[in-house]
Amino acid sequence: MNAEEILQYCLDNLKGVVMVESWGERGIYYNPEGLLQRGVYILTIKDKDGQNDKGSQINREGVFRVNLGIRKKTFIDLFGATPKRPAAGEMVDMNCDFTSLNQIMPHPVYAWMSWICVLNPTPETFGKLKPLIQESYEYAKEKYKKRK
Repeated sequence: MNAEEILQYCLDNLKGVVMVESWGERGIYYNPEGLLQRGVYILTIKDKDGQNDKGSQINREGVFRVNLGIRKKTFIDLFGATPKRPAAGEMVDMNCDFTSLNQIMPHPVYAWMSWICVLNPTPETFGKLKPLIQESYEYAKEKYKKRK
């Protein structure tokens, strides 16, 4: 799979979403009425390291990372606990190889907020990610209602 296929899946299957490019990444946001500046994050795709986000070593040739925020309970069910917030420029303290391809894992920086990620998912791994994308979408809808 490539990043464009994943973004297109979201645009085709999640109602009320928009794609926004900013901060060196492409994001899918829930913003059905356009009331918020961007909307509420559902999923982002990043294809290069950022100043404070180098743990996945995305600058490798052909590597991209899919990121999404899920409910804290689901995160704990998947990984046992949420970590403490890391210092600026640092990674979360979890027993994880954040450079591994095709593995659903905690986000190297934002796991403390129950964000997960996967680098270069295959179609099979993307199939496992779809229910988590749906959860992120439903969660974003709830947050949107509170913000508007």
